Amino acid sequence: MDQMKRIRLVSNSFYNTGLELARIRDLTGAVQYLQKCLNLNKYHIEARNLLGLIYYEMGEISEALVQWVISMNFQENDNRADHYLEQIQRKPERLEVVSQNVKKYNLALQQAQSGSDDLAVLQLTRVVEANPKFIKAHLLLALLYISHEDYTKAGKSLYKVLKIDKNNPKASWYMSIVKARTGKAEIERRKIKNAFSHRQMQDDDVIIPPSYKENTGWQSVLNIGAGLLLGAAVIFFLVMPAATKKLNNEHNQEILQYNEQLNQKNEEISSLNNSIETYKSDKDSAEEQLNNFLNSNESVVNQYSILVKILQAYRNNNLTEAVSLYAGFNPALFTDEKDLAIANAVKQDIETNGYQTLEDLAYTMWSAGRLSEALSYYQTCLSIRPDNPKVIFNMAMINRSQGQTDTAVQLFTQVVTQFADSEYADRARSQLAELAPQSEAAGAPGQSMGNQNPPGTEPSQADSGNGGAAGTGTAGTGTAGADTGETQPAADETQAPAGESSAPEESSAAGE
Repeated sequence: MDQMKRIRLVSNSFYNTGLELARIRDLTGAVQYLQKCLNLNKYHIEARNLLGLIYYEMGEISEALVQWVISMNFQENDNRADHYLEQIQRKPERLEVVSQNVKKYNLALQQAQSGSDDLAVLQLTRVVEANPKFIKAHLLLALLYISHEDYTKAGKSLYKVLKIDKNNPKASWYMSIVKARTGKAEIERRKIKNAFSHRQMQDDDVIIPPSYKENTGWQSVLNIGAGLLLGAAVIFFLVMPAATKKLNNEHNQEILQYNEQLNQKNEEISSLNNSIETYKSDKDSAEEQLNNFLNSNESVVNQYSILVKILQAYRNNNLTEAVSLYAGFNPALFTDEKDLAIANAVKQDIETNGYQTLEDLAYTMWSAGRLSEALSYYQTCLSIRPDNPKVIFNMAMINRSQGQTDTAVQLFTQVVTQFADSEYADRARSQLAELAPQSEAAGAPGQSMGNQNPPGTEPSQADSGNGGAAGTGTAGTGTAGADTGETQPAADETQAPAGESSAPEESSAAGE
């Protein structure tokens, strides 16, 4: 007999035993045997359907639905589980009631564990009223009654449980406690003792011997038949259980071996899955590093790409595009001498001939409302010529319009302290007087408010030519100084509220 056939036979024997126990309403024992049957043969449709019916009878509707759905997945045609599911689906309100009962039972269990026995009893009473066959709810309710020494109500709940599942171990145990504490156990013990006890003989009792009869042939046959029946009973009740137990032990050992092999395979699968996840993580990390290498400004590949674009802009006589690309250019990353020489030449040319274009480009971005790009270009201008107060002042104005007050104050202070003789020092003091009145730079002597625009007016153009009229014109007149070829900032709107974008500095020599 091969292994699979033996497993099927044992599985069928477990199913038959579970069926017999279910017929005599030993539902707990039936569940145990049916689960053993399904552990050996999960495709045993009859056992799974019967297990679902038992769960349904015990009030565990959700467990019954699980078993029937699994059964339908294994066998869709000619399956009684289809009929059971159809009957339940016809009453959707029943499923809703079951769901609410389960939630109430779980809530009652939590309340009982936390010491709120009265609330738990109230919840469980409602549950058993809605579902009288919910064994778990009856058992928990009986246990709460026992803890409060209300043995009468506990006995009623346990009686209902034993009526559904007559050999339920918990119900039997709780019932023994109830009987012991109410005295019923002693009464029952006395009844049994009196039923099997004999009256003691008195002195005047007469013993009448039985009459003697000779055995006839029929009596001998009957005696032989009785002996055969007795022998068969001895074999069935004494020999067969031992053999069955031995066979069950062997089957259990085989099941344990199969479970160990299954666990080993599951561990191997889990290990392989972990390896796959590790490889995926390494791959993603490598792709991220490659992407950063290709797209970062610190990447040599990206610097070569910028250099090629700058040279192409030079060929097209497009100095503006070359200057805009220069903001992300870093010649120090080149290692080849020829490439480094070309990069340095480009750097020297842009810093010499393209500075004004770079500053004009920053102004254009500011005018267009692209403040982040304007700041980037102004920062590049500052890296080329760090002593340009106009650039610092404009950067401060942009930061103020973005709400970066601390940065704006630092830049205005830098203009006041480092370029005190420039026309932008007085403007910076005016801005500081609004942003940081307590600062020393805001209160420095020489502060001029005459060149500030009133709220809502457009900024005027003022040139800072060498010895020109910078700072002499007012915002209202629009007077400009001599044109020196350098872009001059317009008078800013000092009265504009914080967070609004001030007007950018205009360029008076953008065309030169």
